[in-house]
Amino acid sequence: QVQLVESGGGSVQAGDSLRLSCAASGRTTSNYNIGWFRQAPGKEREFVTYISWNGGIIYYADSVKGRFAISRDNAKKTVYLQMNSLKPEDTAVYYCAAGPVAGIRDYQYAFWGQGTQVTVSS
Repeated sequence: QVQLVESGGGSVQAGDSLRLSCAASGRTTSNYNIGWFRQAPGKEREFVTYISWNGGIIYYADSVKGRFAISRDNAKKTVYLQMNSLKPEDTAVYYCAAGPVAGIRDYQYAFWGQGTQVTVSS
């Protein structure tokens, strides 16, 4: 069992920045790929970004490309999501997830955090 805990969410204004953290604990190693997904009320879960276990492969959804940046510190067992130039359409619950491969589909991830709310107002 792997536990993932997100933090860093909050309510901000358009144009502001936030940095989300995803801390792993339990039965885990550095060999996990980490993805970020988000889900707004009434909408389906949306892929945001992923990073491979060694940080060598990173991929962003078009909607966040150029504004968001994912990174990881395996010594701290933590993955970060730096979100800049936030827009109201970024409002959602953000989830980090871990799995054996890096992918853009939610079913490719076995372990999920509880989510953290990000609210961006105009």
